[in-house]
Parts: sequence; C-alpha cells; structure tokens
Amino acid sequence: MTTTIPRRRLGALETSALGLGCMGISFAYGPPAEESGTEAIRRALDLGITMIDTAEIYGPFRNEEVVGAAIAGRRDEVQLATKFGFSFADGTRIDGVNGSPANAKRALEGSLKRLNVDYVDLWYQHRVDPNVPIEETVGAMAEAVAAGKVRHLGLSEASAATIRRAHATHPIAAVQSEYSLWSRDVEAEVLPALRELGIGFVPYSPLGRGFLTGTVNPESLGNDDFRRTNPRFSGENAERNAALVDIVRSVAAKHGATPAQIALAWVLSRGEDLVPIPGTTKASRVEENAGALNIELDEDDLTRLNGIAENVAGERYNAAGRAYIQH
Repeated sequence: MTTTIPRRRLGALETSALGLGCMGISFAYGPPAEESGTEAIRRALDLGITMIDTAEIYGPFRNEEVVGAAIAGRRDEVQLATKFGFSFADGTRIDGVNGSPANAKRALEGSLKRLNVDYVDLWYQHRVDPNVPIEETVGAMAEAVAAGKVRHLGLSEASAATIRRAHATHPIAAVQSEYSLWSRDVEAEVLPALRELGIGFVPYSPLGRGFLTGTVNPESLGNDDFRRTNPRFSGENAERNAALVDIVRSVAAKHGATPAQIALAWVLSRGEDLVPIPGTTKASRVEENAGALNIELDEDDLTRLNGIAENVAGERYNAAGRAYIQH
C-alpha cells in the first residue's frame, strides 16, 4: 500500500482526509471483534489515517477502552474523537438522550479515563437533547475546552438551526451525520449552513452500513446486528436496493476498483471540508478504503452514481432511531 493520505481541515482541526469509525469493533454489528479491530486501528495509523472516532455509547463504554489501548504510545499521531449525550439505566442500558451540563461533565471524565488520555481532539454531542437548550450543553462543553480537556467541539445529527445556535455559543469544528450515495438529507440545509459558518463535515456510514459494498447479505445478519431493524436491509426494500449496488459495481469495474472504494470516492469528491469515517474491524478493509483516495470519478460516473439516492427504498433509520436525529 503506497497511498499517501492527504490532509483536510475540519474547522480549525487538521486531520487525515479519511478517518476510521470504531463502533463496529464493540457494538451494533454482531459479536465484538476487539483483536482484529485493534489491528485495524493500528494499521490505519501506519497508513496515515489519523482521525479515530469512538463514543461513550459504543459498548456502552468498552469501545473507548479498546481504542485507548490501541493508540497507546502513539497519542501524538491521532486526532481522537469521542461523543457523549445519552443517559444509562443500571449503569449500562441506554435509556434516552441527556444533554445536561452535569451529564456532559460526567461523560467526559469517564471517556478520558477509558481512553487513558489527558484530552480529546474532537468532542461531539452525539444526539441533541430537545429538552436542554443547546446553549447550555455547548456552554458546558466549552468549559472543557477552557480546562484543556478538549481541543475542538462537534455535534452529531443536528439540524441547521441548532448548529447555528451552537456555533454562536462556541465555535463548532465539525458536524457528524450520515452521508453516502443513498443518504443525502444533509445537502438540503445542513451542508450549506456548515459551509457558510466554516464548519467541517464528518460523514458516518459512508458505505451505507456496508450495503453499498455489495458484500452484505441482509438475510444472513445475526440477531444481535442492529441492521436487522434497519428498513433498507429489510424484505422488499433490500431487494430493490440491491439493484442500486449493481450501479456501484459497474462503476467499480470501469476503474478496476471495489464498490466500497467507489462509494468512498464519491463521498470524498463532495468537498475538501469532508472527512468520512468508514468503519471496519479488519486491517485489510482499512487498506482497501484508503485506495479510494486514488480514484478520480468522471462526469459520467457522477451522473450514474448521483441517481442512486433518488431510488433508495426505505428510511435510513426505523421510527425509534429517527426520534433522535435532526433536532
């Protein structure tokens, strides 16, 4: 692998043009894969992929411990991002969002301990709490910046109006939301607002939770894989969406690339202010994803790929998941 990973900026934070999402190492996509996931994180750093993304909720809690151990001795190489914003019943069961200043302070101290670091580079509110004014939440987050425990602030799945209010309280470096060939909601209001304000954008699930790679069979997903509850992976929706993956495969064949590389190349082409964070538990997939940086899509490719979102079947979350986004 000879790919040189270029750099991009998220607000005032400079990082690699491609990051690594670590959720699946511990959470949501079946049994944990800590050993191979640790190898994936370390391979990413070897390649120059330095934006490493985790969250309190992943596990919950365990993923931060895995990430902290994986980057031990290499802290200066990493732009480390984590997230907070949920409350937990019985210590571990997620029971809702909580954007209170007290929860922010509790969460950060726990994250720093589990990650075994003195500070995080980018600290996101994972989901906006509609019952707590964003000014109060961001005000508490800003106190962590002043204390040297956080370098930059972020939001995840926030509306344009909330982003504006947050940014007026304290500079927001990045906003993280789902964005891919089949999820382009943010283009209507969120992306224009980010560009107006000089805020970077971090697309998560840029591979459509694996569907766009053409390597996931929805019928074979385990009972502990949350994608079984995702409308796009279910029944007739999955069958219809498989035809969209054929378009990605066709473009990939033209470039001698994989569908994953084409899906990532499309996201990367959307602007220099985007840093996608594809997730994986395998070092080989990290290397494959890095290859997307070498692909230049032409106008014909873009025309074919741009039509995918118009024909996708199913919402990107079920009703329970949709309740938490775009506040």
